[in-house]
Amino acid sequence: MAELSDRRKDLLKAIVEEYINTAQPVGSEAIVEKHSLGVSPATVRNEMVALTHEGYLNQPHTSAGRTPTPAGLKFYIKELMKEQAIPVKDEVEIKESLWDYRFHFHRLLKQATRELAEKSGTLAIASTEEGDVYHSGAYSILDMPEFFDIDLTKTILMLADRNELLSQILERAVVNEPVCVLLGDELGGEYLEYCGFVFAPFGSGKKNAGVIGVLGPTRMAYPRVIPTVRYFGNLLTEMVSSW
Repeated sequence: MAELSDRRKDLLKAIVEEYINTAQPVGSEAIVEKHSLGVSPATVRNEMVALTHEGYLNQPHTSAGRTPTPAGLKFYIKELMKEQAIPVKDEVEIKESLWDYRFHFHRLLKQATRELAEKSGTLAIASTEEGDVYHSGAYSILDMPEFFDIDLTKTILMLADRNELLSQILERAVVNEPVCVLLGDELGGEYLEYCGFVFAPFGSGKKNAGVIGVLGPTRMAYPRVIPTVRYFGNLLTEMVSSW
């Protein structure tokens, strides 16, 4: 992909954040009204066309609005996003909620997924090297417009219940960062093009190790979700490495 100009970066950032908030294709009028880019609607439309040709945006149906592609979202996460720091109060609450389970691995992961689902507002999943899967928050995805599609919802819930399906996804990931993000086609499988999986490894070796993360729509609130998932991964590593 070609190097983006500063103006196109600003526009892409605005479109991604508008899409995350509304779940609707974003038109030039909304961008001009809500974001101070200092350009005319006609210029915005022209730049949106260019970003579409370059693979960062998609034009669903025949509307003038655009949605970010997985490539556009990845660029946003890597280059444009500003992470939101986790409030200290939340860090303390999370640690306190897990502390009593720190010597009971399975109970610890059950509690961790429950807490992560609550903090992220979407489906939380933990998978261990030994093949166990834990999940919480499945109810939360039912209110998201992407999951009004029953086939998509069934697929997501199957992933939460069947470790072999989750393992196939994780095998595609290159886990060399504190937090990994898989979007759309990277998840493989039918019906998952509108989904994203943000996860962090925890532990080391084979014993008391695995990944924890969230499954949701591609338009997750990444500035908040990514640092939250990272914190859970680090906290679990700290807890399981002490025994």
